[in-house]
Amino acid sequence: MLVRTIILYAVMTVCALAFHENTFAVFELKEELQIRYMNMWELLQQLEYVDPQQREVVYAEIQHIRSEIQRIIDLLIQHDQAQHP
Repeated sequence: MLVRTIILYAVMTVCALAFHENTFAVFELKEELQIRYMNMWELLQQLEYVDPQQREVVYAEIQHIRSEIQRIIDLLIQHDQAQHP
């Protein structure tokens, strides 16, 4: 019984220290970043078969996705610096 209690306290301590206040926010940002990477991949695939008139539109969308990816990375860095000053 005592061993179980000690193990339980150890697990609870580790869990309490492991979770940051921004854990869910970081998770959402990482998920959003993955979606943007998939979007970028799809746009790069479109360049293989897109018409010359549409190519400029795809380039503009690539630039937009690049800026979104950079914004998300900046937010992730801000969260990390806030948690680990």
